[in-house]
Amino acid sequence: MSGFTRDSKYYGDRLVYEVLDSKWRRYHERCGCEDGWISHVEPAGFTIVRARREFVALTGPGLTEDVDETRLTTNALWEAVTGQEGAQHWFEPVRVIDRSEKAEAERKAENDRVYGERRERAAAAKREPITPAQLQYLTKLVTQVSRERFYDDFAAAIKGSTVEPRRPRETTKHALKRLTKATARTLITRLTGRA
Repeated sequence: MSGFTRDSKYYGDRLVYEVLDSKWRRYHERCGCEDGWISHVEPAGFTIVRARREFVALTGPGLTEDVDETRLTTNALWEAVTGQEGAQHWFEPVRVIDRSEKAEAERKAENDRVYGERRERAAAAKREPITPAQLQYLTKLVTQVSRERFYDDFAAAIKGSTVEPRRPRETTKHALKRLTKATARTLITRLTGRA
């Protein structure tokens, strides 16, 4: 999510603007140039503080520097990216992320509470053998695809799991019986074309 942020873990005491890439890529379409929106950032005086796959954190004049923090807008960045004057008339808050030990412990406890059961189920599915219903459905699916497709999808489904690859002259039924719940689910997804 785009927004003005203070996060001591990543930015020290600096105020940054975390830019959601897809959002600003859309805004940049108004520019009409062949370059991406990031190509306009440094010439406009902004500095990339941190870049990850989905967002870029920026600092710079008119955005996070030389501005009243109670009156923050993205007008300076808008002008750099689109070439048009910014018209944002509302002010954005600063999101402060507390990285104290107590806050991190609370965040971890909440995460464990929300996702703990899901993680346990996922781990159990990696060990539990294929269910009769999955075996029956996979047996039916296998008859509807070519052998090459089955071999490729089987190999992809078991990759990274504890299930061994198909052995020479091993029957399809026997290979399917060796699957776990999780790998069977992956193979079903691939064979039905939803992968």
